[in-house]
Amino acid sequence: MTFPILTKMIPIPGGELAVHIQGAEHGPVVLMSHSILSSAMMWQEQSHLLSACGFQVLCMDSRGHGLSKAPQAPYHMNDLAEDSIRILDALGIAKAHYVGLSLGAMSGFGLALAHAHRLLSVLLCDGRADMTPDFAKPWDERIKIAQDHGVQALAAPTVERWFGAEFVKNNPLVSQRFIQAASATTLEGFIGCAKAIQSLDYLDQVPRIQVPMTLLVGDKDGPLPQAMSHIASLVPKSKLEIIANAGHLPNIDQSTLFNAAMMRHFFQKP
Repeated sequence: MTFPILTKMIPIPGGELAVHIQGAEHGPVVLMSHSILSSAMMWQEQSHLLSACGFQVLCMDSRGHGLSKAPQAPYHMNDLAEDSIRILDALGIAKAHYVGLSLGAMSGFGLALAHAHRLLSVLLCDGRADMTPDFAKPWDERIKIAQDHGVQALAAPTVERWFGAEFVKNNPLVSQRFIQAASATTLEGFIGCAKAIQSLDYLDQVPRIQVPMTLLVGDKDGPLPQAMSHIASLVPKSKLEIIANAGHLPNIDQSTLFNAAMMRHFFQKP
């Protein structure tokens, strides 16, 4: 069964968030959050799958991404975590599962730390819990490029970094969809979220997370498999799965393996 998608706008201080709702009205809720320079479009396949399994799926557009309007930058990662709670509050939802990738995973650590009582579980993909100087520095250059030449100048290099040149060449339609989504990101939203990434500082706190947690990461995603393995060793109620032959967005370049891991998260609980 295919469910229609309803989009609602949720007010936040200085802006508003778009949330795209699909699935059973009274089913268990899954809130999904995407990477920087993307939008809810990246979760299309997973949203259809989960809604067909009886879930109500909420795919949010982060500040200044997709249809969402950006408050004035900069932001802190805690601000992005609070946005998830603002969506749940506005829709009258007491508890939800949370799925976040990259930027969405980073804010997901803050969400699990500050609002565990609102979460049924968390599935965090290809994201760090801290930002070392080596990883923070490239964001200064990307911010400068966006300021000087527009966010569009970041689109194609970002998509190639996520997927690799071979995938981009062999999957032009997918690559173009992500280039378009990146290009549509507002400058304010990009800078704000980039600054939030640079402020990331949850690693010392993650051992306190008590929410059931699955960590997923593409095995070709640079240093992230090692970083997420370390996080898994720190969080008692967590499990780690590494997706073979996948880059930064394994839900796209290895969607079958990603979807199988996602289903295990939701349906193989003790």
